[in-house]
Amino acid sequence: MTTIKIITKVNAPIQKVFDINRNIDIHQQSASKTNEVAIAGVTSGLINLNETVTWRGKHFGVYLTHKSRMTAMNFYDYFVDEMEEGKFKSFRHEHFFEEQNGITTMTDKLCYKTPFGIFGQLFDYLFLKKYLTNFLLERNRVLKELSEN
Repeated sequence: MTTIKIITKVNAPIQKVFDINRNIDIHQQSASKTNEVAIAGVTSGLINLNETVTWRGKHFGVYLTHKSRMTAMNFYDYFVDEMEEGKFKSFRHEHFFEEQNGITTMTDKLCYKTPFGIFGQLFDYLFLKKYLTNFLLERNRVLKELSEN
């Protein structure tokens, strides 16, 4: 299993940062480089506990779909989305939020397993972990910018 952890400081109230993180329209904006679009489930606005969204985006030159369900949520501290259908063996993205002195710390913890045994592990080591890290960094850059405006 691979784990990616990213911490982002945002100069905005926790509630605003929390809601921007679960906004489908804003996610599409932050993932515009991969042409990611919500095609089923919740396709606009805020996603909530037990709701699903199916994404379609271009990754590594191929259009892929990924269906996630919001499996846990504690306003305004935490939420989790987990893959229900997609190319990973497993995919769990935990989002943590903490506010101190008007600064919200947003922590992403992404844990996933690749399919295809040793070949999937090699692909992860050579390409995928860096790709997903950069994807999250770009996403968080956009979320931070929107939250602070």
